[in-house]
Amino acid sequence: MIQVEAQPGVPAYRKEEFSGRTSSYCVLIPVINEGERIQAELIRAQKAGVPDLADIILCDGGSTDGSTEWEKLKKAGVNTLLVKTGPGKQGAQLRMGISFALARGYEGVITVDGNNKDSVESIPLLIQKLRDGYDFVQGSRFVKGGRAVNTPWQRWLAVRLIHAPVISLTARQHFTDTTNAFRAYSRRYLIHPEVQPLRDIFSGYELLAYLSVRASQLGLKACEVPVARVYPKTGKTPTKIKGMRGNTELLKILFANLRGAYVPGNEEKRRK
Repeated sequence: MIQVEAQPGVPAYRKEEFSGRTSSYCVLIPVINEGERIQAELIRAQKAGVPDLADIILCDGGSTDGSTEWEKLKKAGVNTLLVKTGPGKQGAQLRMGISFALARGYEGVITVDGNNKDSVESIPLLIQKLRDGYDFVQGSRFVKGGRAVNTPWQRWLAVRLIHAPVISLTARQHFTDTTNAFRAYSRRYLIHPEVQPLRDIFSGYELLAYLSVRASQLGLKACEVPVARVYPKTGKTPTKIKGMRGNTELLKILFANLRGAYVPGNEEKRRK
């Protein structure tokens, strides 16, 4: 693997490109120890023909469970593996992926979790919206045609009654499924001088919250499309938001975003 040194707003990482760029679009999948879930998701994406439409790029936070072994990934149609070696959590993984995607010249970026909950079969729909000129496309299980299966009631209430209303207020546009990381961004949006996603302040969930609102604030085109999110009927719920601490941190980010704390030049609001 090739080591890539840290740059302003981008953590150090290693990369293994199994193939060069083959599409105008890429799918960034942040993972860390997702085990069989990511393998199942990649198989589903392959069956849906996703590798023919977009380059699949895994943004690994440092998995140690063998789920990102090269042969497995190449067999499953993965284009590139990026392994973060610098600091940060999910936000840093996404900044790593976005930086790589912009440098490669992609016209649009799709993101989706690697825990096999999301309908990767819907990726062509998100790509079509990018082709239609939209800059931010949010996948939603709550719009017509979407499916919310086995959603924990606490999560359902939090999204519907707190997170979505606050994000909609901040964005000045109505959104219904705002914690959902299954979404798409245009290159125009990501390189906009008043967006600047490659900043170290986006370590955890801040980047997802910020990018949910900034497009419509700037007058760029944003919309929702129907997707499915399926939680397992039994067993442990696959999620990165864990316990009271995780939910408290999410609320802090939500209201900092409402204050405009992540807008370039508003660093003072972040300290309040």
